[in-house]
Amino acid sequence: MEKRVGAPIEVYFAEVSDPRVERTKLHLLLDILVIAICAVICGADSWVEMEAYGNAKEPWLRRFLRLPHGIPSHDTFARVLARLKPEELQQGFLRWMQAVSEVTHGEVVAIDGKTLRRSFDRATGKGAIHMVSAWASANRVVLGQQKVDEKSNEITAIPSLLRLLELRGCIVTLDAMGCQKAIARTIVEREANYVLTLKANHGFLYDEVQRFFRWARQRQFAEVPHHSYHTLDGEHGRIDERHYWLVSDLGWLTEKKDWAGLRSLGMVERQRTVDGATTIEQRYYLTSLAGDGQQFGEAVRTHWSIENGLHWVLDVAFHEDQSRLRRDHAAENFAVLRHLALSLLRREQTCPNGIKVKRLKAAWDEAYLTRVLFS
Repeated sequence: MEKRVGAPIEVYFAEVSDPRVERTKLHLLLDILVIAICAVICGADSWVEMEAYGNAKEPWLRRFLRLPHGIPSHDTFARVLARLKPEELQQGFLRWMQAVSEVTHGEVVAIDGKTLRRSFDRATGKGAIHMVSAWASANRVVLGQQKVDEKSNEITAIPSLLRLLELRGCIVTLDAMGCQKAIARTIVEREANYVLTLKANHGFLYDEVQRFFRWARQRQFAEVPHHSYHTLDGEHGRIDERHYWLVSDLGWLTEKKDWAGLRSLGMVERQRTVDGATTIEQRYYLTSLAGDGQQFGEAVRTHWSIENGLHWVLDVAFHEDQSRLRRDHAAENFAVLRHLALSLLRREQTCPNGIKVKRLKAAWDEAYLTRVLFS
C-alpha cells in the first residue's frame, strides 16, 4: 500500500452535524470527537474511561484542542456520541481511511459481518446490531463498514458498502451470504474482481457446479482445461492440505449469463488431519478471475484473515463482545471508533507488538500516539 499523507482531523469530520441545541453546547463537537478517538486508541472501552483519559491527558490535549470548558464529562460523551448520525460518522471514518491508505492492484478486500452481541435491548425490543466490514487483508486495515438494517440482512447492506469504497483492481471476497447476482454486478461496476462462495441454497446452480467438478475429479481433469494450486501446512499434530482447481471454459453453465463478469468456477478440497483423525470437505466458488490457480487459492485463503485480523482483535483487544452500549446510536458509533482506532494502530509500523501493547504504548507515550494519529 502506498503511504499517503492525511489531512487535519477536523477535515474528516467537517460534515458531522452536532445533535445538540445551542444552549447546551459547552464543549466543541470536534473536541469531543478527538478525545473519544484518542481515548479508544489508548484503551478506553467506555464513556467513563473516556473522561478519565481526557482528565489525565488534558495538558497534552490542549496543545491542539480548544477545550473552552475543560474535559467533557462521561455523561456528555455518552449523550453526544449516542445521538450523532452514524452515517455521518462513518463518512468521516471513510474520508480518513481514503486519505491515508488505498488498496493496491490485486489486493484482497474481504467483506464479512459481525454481530455486536450485547447491543440488544429486550426492554425496547431492539435486536443486536450487525455490522458489515470491508477488510484490506494485505495491510490489515478496515476500509469501511455498514450497519445491517434490523429488518434486512447483509444482502442489502453489502452493495451499499461497496459503493462507498474505491475498489478498482482489487479482489473482493465474500462468503455464501454475499453470493448474489446484484452484489457481483456491483463489484464489477466498481471495476474490481470477485470470489464468491457458492452453497446449496443456490439450488440448480450449485447442483450443476457440484456435478461438473465431481465428473472432472473422476477423470482427474483429463481433457478438462484448468489451473490448479496446492498447499500443505502442518504443526502440533495437525496437517492441513488444500487442492484448488479453477475452470474457465463455462459454455455448459446454464446460468453463466446471469452473473456479471463471471469467468471461472473454482473448487477447493481441504483435507484436515488432527491427532490421526482426517476430515475432507469441498467448497465451490464463482469468480471473475481467470487463468491463475494460485491467485484464486490465495484469495480464498486470505478471505478468512478477517476473522483473526479484525473480528477476533475487536473482541480480545477492544472487548467489543462485552460492550453493553444500547442507547440510541451508541453501539454503532462506538463500533466505528473501534474500527478507526484499529486501522490507525495497524498503519503505525514502528512498534512491532500486537494491538493490545500498541494501545498501552499510545496511552503511555504521547509521541507515539501522535504518530498513530498523523503518520
